[in-house]
Amino acid sequence: MSEPTRTPLPERAARRCHNAVNPLHSFHYFSPELAAEMGEIGLTDSSAVYLATRAAAFGPVGAGAVTASFYNFSPELVARHLPAAWDTAAPDVVLRARLRTVDRLLRRLLGDDAVESAEMKDAARLALRATEACRPEGRPLYAAHADLPVPEEPHLAYWHAATLLREHRGDGHVHVLLRAGLDPVEALVTHTATGRGMVPRFVVASRGWHRADWEAAADRLRERGLLDAEGELTETGQALRTRVETETDALDEAPYAHLGAEDVARLTELATGFTRAGIAAGAFPAGIFGKD
Repeated sequence: MSEPTRTPLPERAARRCHNAVNPLHSFHYFSPELAAEMGEIGLTDSSAVYLATRAAAFGPVGAGAVTASFYNFSPELVARHLPAAWDTAAPDVVLRARLRTVDRLLRRLLGDDAVESAEMKDAARLALRATEACRPEGRPLYAAHADLPVPEEPHLAYWHAATLLREHRGDGHVHVLLRAGLDPVEALVTHTATGRGMVPRFVVASRGWHRADWEAAADRLRERGLLDAEGELTETGQALRTRVETETDALDEAPYAHLGAEDVARLTELATGFTRAGIAAGAFPAGIFGKD
């Protein structure tokens, strides 16, 4: 049987859908539920919790693979916690704790009615169908998570699909950053300079860099004409960041093209509702987005 004909996506529809779906994946990194669940299995350092939670899908991997695939974290920070974290909690134990975290968190943020709603089931169905067109080649974080079983509960299945879509895009983004000649810290500096990401002070601390690393990267960007004296993107810098995002969009279009315009619009609508509800309920700490 031939594939049904799908309406071509409107311009930027895939990006809008990603922007609506992606935040729900990220909620758990900032949650007290994650700290509590990881504390129960012996992981209490916040950096160790993040690194182990996101890397557990790889298995008991060492610092090198995580530094390479995460891209913008300090190698020293990663090596401080991995592979040592696996001596405290094996990856499969971390993965189970992560799912318990997401279950508790989404029930708190969205409420049981939303978690168990027909809309959540529909969102899970659409997001999982989008992942059918994701490819593992050259995408290590996506591939590792794609090997995990899909949870049965719709809200966990939706979160799992959001995770796959997020890591699929992120892996492609790393390829684009490399081609653009932006090293890990330069990528962070230029991204925060757009005003659309997390504030520099949070990024510096959470990624394990020092202020001297940040300033050295800014100096290199100024030498390339990408950053001005005040730390703002120059016209050339803005053009580079636009190209980075456009090329990332191109590498990430397949899942959304697979859904087609009508279902992408529906997933965007559903995801927007869940994401807005979560943010309104306090999913993200105040003051971490924008510019310092």
